[in-house]
Amino acid sequence: MNAVSREFAVADRLYTRRKLLNRAALTLSCVAAAFGLVFLAWILWTLVAKAAGGINLALFTRMTPPPMEQGGLLNAFFGSAVMCGLAIAMGTPLGVAAGTWLAEYCNARKVGTVVRFVNDILLSAPSIVLGLFVYTLVVMQTGGNFSALAGAISLAFIVLPVVVRTTDEMLRLVPVQMREAALSLGVPQWKVIVQVLYRSASAGIVTGILLALARISGETAPLLFTAFGNQYWNGNVMQPMASVPVVMYQFAGSPYETWQQLAWAGALVLTVFVLLVSLGARALLLRKRIVND
Repeated sequence: MNAVSREFAVADRLYTRRKLLNRAALTLSCVAAAFGLVFLAWILWTLVAKAAGGINLALFTRMTPPPMEQGGLLNAFFGSAVMCGLAIAMGTPLGVAAGTWLAEYCNARKVGTVVRFVNDILLSAPSIVLGLFVYTLVVMQTGGNFSALAGAISLAFIVLPVVVRTTDEMLRLVPVQMREAALSLGVPQWKVIVQVLYRSASAGIVTGILLALARISGETAPLLFTAFGNQYWNGNVMQPMASVPVVMYQFAGSPYETWQQLAWAGALVLTVFVLLVSLGARALLLRKRIVND
């Protein structure tokens, strides 16, 4: 066997080995994906089966009931909407401003690297830690007064790092040529950011805001230490306010079937809301991609 034949034989053995490894990796990946999908389908089926009997008009029109009586989650839906809205209103402007500062003014500086590292730590911090921080910072300083405002602040700390990271990444994806073209015309940098960069990165930034909304809508731990909960209707943000995750937490562990049914129904409504928000974020990015292509 000459040298060329030996080289072909070695190459053939290497190709066969790589093909077997590729098939093994693909098989394991498919098994892992199927394993996860089975449990996901099992969870969703259980949720729908348990919650189907509690989805009715009363769920959206009546207040949380006392034990052994029928009711709904109107005050909890209202409280969740108020606190999530306030959290988005507080966290979004600050997050967009911080992300813009990182991407446009400190992109290549050490301080930018440090801020990104701290933001990543905040992004992965347990929500209960943020709730305890706001409890110490706000609730205890106001004489132990739980409030919807304190709950919104704790949720804003969850929104902030998500928006900062998304804004930073989306602005850095904008081509440098767009900045150079605008600056070469004598346009101030702040106007380039507002009128050029924000327009190009708007879909990604809005997607980050929607994903942050989807995340905070199901948070329970921060609200237990801040908003606490309220069985009645309350429109005062300086007082305790009900929320869907806290009501689910309280009702799911109760011995009353009516409360358990409301907890399952609230979980289904919350899951559908998160699904719709996630689909909206995906559709927004897809539409932007199609327009650019």
